[in-house]
Amino acid sequence: MTQVQHPSAPVRDWLIGLQSSIIDALQQLEIEAGSTARFIRDPWQKSGNEPLQGDGITCIIEGGKVFERAGCGFSHVRGPALPPSATERRPELAGAPFEAMGVSLVFHPLNPYVPTVHMNVRMLTATPAGGAPVSWFGGGMDLTPYYAYEEDARHFHQVCRDSLAPFGEDKYPRYKAWCDEYFCLRHRGEQRGIGGIFYDDVSELGFEQGFAMMQSVGGHFLDAYLPIVRRRKDEPWGERERDFQRYRRGRYVEFNLVFDRGTHFGLQSGGRTESILLSMPPHATWAYQRTFEPGSREAELTERFLVRRDWL
Repeated sequence: MTQVQHPSAPVRDWLIGLQSSIIDALQQLEIEAGSTARFIRDPWQKSGNEPLQGDGITCIIEGGKVFERAGCGFSHVRGPALPPSATERRPELAGAPFEAMGVSLVFHPLNPYVPTVHMNVRMLTATPAGGAPVSWFGGGMDLTPYYAYEEDARHFHQVCRDSLAPFGEDKYPRYKAWCDEYFCLRHRGEQRGIGGIFYDDVSELGFEQGFAMMQSVGGHFLDAYLPIVRRRKDEPWGERERDFQRYRRGRYVEFNLVFDRGTHFGLQSGGRTESILLSMPPHATWAYQRTFEPGSREAELTERFLVRRDWL
C-alpha cells in the first residue's frame, strides 16, 4: 500500500487511550457494585497470507452486576481493496488499498432500566491508483432504552450536541437526523432507540479538524452515558422487565446483522469475527406479533420514545 500522507500514529495512540479510559470507568462501576467480574483484554493480530493485515485489542466483560455483557474493541487494519460497504458513497475508491482504525463499543446492562449504548469513532484512508491518499472520518453514539425516561434522553442528546458545538452549529441537527435515518429498522418502520448522533464519510473538515471532531465525540461518551447508568442501575426489576428487555434486544440483533455498515465492513473485509460480533447481547428473544397493554411502560416505549423527536 502506498504510504499515506496523513500521520496515523497519533490517531492510533489516541484511540487506544480512549479505549483504556472507557474500560477503566466501567470496571470501576463493577467494583463499586461489589462484582468480581473483570474485563478480559484480548490483543490480536492478523498476519501471514490473510488479505487483511493488522492488529487490535478486544476488551470484554460478561456476567457483571452492572453489565451483563460489555465489549469495547480497538482495531487497526490494512487491506488491498476496500469492501463494497465502504464505497457506497465513494464509488471512485472501489478496489483501492486502505487503512482503517477505530474504537467501537456496545454495552448491554443487566438491569432493564439501564439502556444499551453504542459508540464508534473511526478513520479510514484509501489510496486510489495513481492518486493521493484520501482520509475520512465517521462515528457517533446512540442510546437504546427498554424503559425510557425523558430526562435521560434529554441528557444524552445535550451531551451529543455539546460534543459537536465547536465544529459548527449545523453539525448536531445534521448528525442527529443522520442518526435517526441510519438507526432505523426499515423492514419494521421502527427506530432502534432514541438516537443520538451519527456521521460517516466526513472529509470536508480536513484531516486535523476531522480528527479533532472524532476526539470530541469519543471524549464526551462517558459524560453522556455514565450519569444515566448511575441513575438507573439500582432500580428494582423482575421477570416482566427482564422478558421485555430480551424481546427488545431481538430488535438490536436484527439491526446489527441486517443493516449495520460496521458489521458488514468487518465481515466483508475478512475481519476478526469474534471482535466484530461483540455487539451481540448474551440473551435475546423473538415473538410473533407481540402486543402490549395500552398505557403500560412497555407500550410507552414504542409510542413515545421509538419515534423521531427533537429531544432538546
